[in-house]
Amino acid sequence: MGKRRYDSRLPSRVVSVAPIPPEKSAYALARYSRSADSIRQSIEWVRTHNSQQFLESFYFQYGHQSIADLGHTVLCFEGVSELAASEIEDEPLWDGQAKSSRYQDFSKAGFITPPELEDGEAERYREAGSALIAAYRDIHSRMDLYLREQLPRPESMKPEAYGRNIAARAFDVARYLLFWGVPTNVGQVTSIRTLEKQIRRLRVSPYGEMREIAEEIAQACAAPPECVWDAAACEPLAPTLARHAEPDEYAAGAHADLLAWAEQNLGRIEGESRRVDLIKPADAAAEIAATLLYPVCDAPFRALYEAVLSWSPARRLEVIDVAVRSRGQRDDLLRGFRGGQYCFDMLIDIGAYRDMHRHRRCHQYRQAYSGRHGYDVPPALRSAGAEEVYRAAMDSALATMHSLPAPANEYLLPFGARSRFLFKMDFAEVEYISRVRSGVKGHFSYREIAWEMKERLAEIEPELARLINATPPWVEDPLKR
Repeated sequence: MGKRRYDSRLPSRVVSVAPIPPEKSAYALARYSRSADSIRQSIEWVRTHNSQQFLESFYFQYGHQSIADLGHTVLCFEGVSELAASEIEDEPLWDGQAKSSRYQDFSKAGFITPPELEDGEAERYREAGSALIAAYRDIHSRMDLYLREQLPRPESMKPEAYGRNIAARAFDVARYLLFWGVPTNVGQVTSIRTLEKQIRRLRVSPYGEMREIAEEIAQACAAPPECVWDAAACEPLAPTLARHAEPDEYAAGAHADLLAWAEQNLGRIEGESRRVDLIKPADAAAEIAATLLYPVCDAPFRALYEAVLSWSPARRLEVIDVAVRSRGQRDDLLRGFRGGQYCFDMLIDIGAYRDMHRHRRCHQYRQAYSGRHGYDVPPALRSAGAEEVYRAAMDSALATMHSLPAPANEYLLPFGARSRFLFKMDFAEVEYISRVRSGVKGHFSYREIAWEMKERLAEIEPELARLINATPPWVEDPLKR
């Protein structure tokens, strides 16, 4: 095709399409790719034909899954716990935003009590949660006063902007006392295909709140949207999906099988725990087996990978066979089978994880929220004379957490507590995270993590590390947001 200069008198080669109900959009675009008709003709065709029947046949019966990537939904989750928000967002192909704990006061909305707790357990949980919220308010007030003393307002900065910046920096410290049970809001935009995977995954969650949310998603898909821009847009969101999104029994079964195998065969694996450790696996089968075992144990990934690497090929294959034992004909392989050139094992605070979790161009795995890895203490607390208040609140919350049954006790885990997470990514994503997250506008915790990612890469790939324009954590501009 020859070059064509833009000419407003010629028909445009770009056709904009107004929002269409997701299942009808998937039908129209799928038909568009399979016929000689224009998009206008395909949309008119769909108006008079049954999109549900089409999806029943081609998506669910014949397995043409890419069709469901062509219809997108917008869903919002209001008043869900931070733990639920993290689980909702745990999809590789996910777009959305959650309410930020760095810019808003989270002490005003109370907190969520997990439905699994009995009366006495729930009472202890609520007492510990209330104590954390009280300490959160106290720490924020102390940090606000301290920062105003240390960072006087420049004449060039308006008082309103200065107040917002100081409050946000105070929240950067105070948020360490927030916990998984505080409520938040999440807005997401996903394809029907991702939404189906999300519903199936949440339906087998160990958390009662998540199983309830999964049912509410299915109900929302089967009904007309509650918030509409166009009053005429009153068709159900994705009724066919709502009927077919069954629980992901394979994921649940594989997790149980791997957990049982690890308890019987793995033993205790010890290893050095760095906040950010980088592993570049050389053996694909050993990497996959170690990744499959990572969520069901508490070992550092390097120690786990090295242990698996020392096994015989037959034993590694045994782990892989366990992971596919309960797989059905239409089930995709588990995430653990996906690889990445660089494997970053991170022992980091929950608040930092909430920020790092947003990076979707990598494969992410986590271990159980045990609350047994200690917690971080922001240096500014010491300077502000608030460290004692902070430590007392954290120690009390963790002690109560350990007295409550799992997994409901995880709702009490404060954001300042550490947990272990594995991020697998290529060099482009290492560069992006290190560059963007190390900037002076960021939270001090993930700034340090992003810088350490570059440092770890420099230890094994100095020629590549020099290409990363990351900002050292000692370079600061506290009044810049």
